[in-house]
Amino acid sequence: MYQSEFTQFMNDYLDKHPEVESERRELRLTWWERPQNLDDVQRWKESRVPQKAYVYQPE
Repeated sequence: MYQSEFTQFMNDYLDKHPEVESERRELRLTWWERPQNLDDVQRWKESRVPQKAYVYQPE
């Protein structure tokens, strides 16, 4: 099966540095897997301003 040079490099790097995977998982939990405050989400949706089709068109 074909693998690009970059994929081969990354696989080799991750094999030699297993701590990278644990750091990646830890950082993912820090930034992405957080509980959402539904009140904030609703407020953000309500305060969104629709964008014009062509943003550079003068009014």
